[in-house]
Parts: sequence; structure tokens; C-alpha cells
Amino acid sequence: MTLFPYRPGALLLALSAALFPLVASSVPAAALADPVPRWPLHHHGHHHHTAEEITTFLTAFYGDHGPSARDRSQRISQQLKEKQAHSPDADVVLCAQGTPRDIAVGPATVAQAAGVGWATVTTTWDSGATDTFTAYVRLDSRPIALDDVICAG
Repeated sequence: MTLFPYRPGALLLALSAALFPLVASSVPAAALADPVPRWPLHHHGHHHHTAEEITTFLTAFYGDHGPSARDRSQRISQQLKEKQAHSPDADVVLCAQGTPRDIAVGPATVAQAAGVGWATVTTTWDSGATDTFTAYVRLDSRPIALDDVICAG
């Protein structure tokens, strides 16, 4: 005999009900009432980067013409270093090759629930062409670091 015939969601509901006492006993009631706390931006004693901090970091990281060799080695995630290693013919941090004439970083957006913040970065080239891409930062990165880049094209 099946407890919940033809109802795939019922199993999830049953498991949730069975596991809820375990979660409730280890999590303060206030955390259950508001699963995405708005204030403070600290979680388990760790600071989460704000949109302003991410914008400031990305603006300094990219500078006017691209990140320095030091920033490329010390201020990007291991994941991004591996992505670069697998794409030796492209600069994954700038989504291009060469040195841009100018770089502008837009205001960052933060998704607390996803644990990530991002901003649009626009590069201007000597030809007058512009490109955009999105730069991502994990909110809990210590120290703050570029986590990933998604190219527009």
C-alpha cells in the first residue's frame, strides 16, 4: 500500500514534515520567521558585502584599463583562475583580448538569498566599440574577490 499514490509532491511534504522538528530545534525561531534577514548583513558572525562595497571593489579591481597582474592572481576566485586556465586564448576577466581604453562599472545588485552580488562592466576600446559583461562577487568572500564573469556575447 502506498501512502500517497499519484502525488509526487506529497513525498516532499512528508519529508519536510519529518525533518522540520530537526531544523526547528537547531535554528532560532526568529530565523524561521524571516528566512532572508534584511538587517544586519551579518550571518554567523560573517559580514556579507553590500552593494556599495561590491561596486567599490569592482571599480578598483578593473581600474581604467583592466586589473593588474597582482589583482588577477590575488583577488579572483579559484573557479575563475581555472576558467582562465581552460581558455588560454581569451581574457575571461575582461571578456576580450587587449587593453581597453576605458572601463566603467555600473552599480552593483545584491541577492542575499543567493549569496551573490553583481554589476555590469562596460569596456570601451580604441576602435570606439564598447562591450559589456557581468562581474560576480560572492557576498561572503574573505577577502572580497571576483568570483565569476559572464560575457554578454
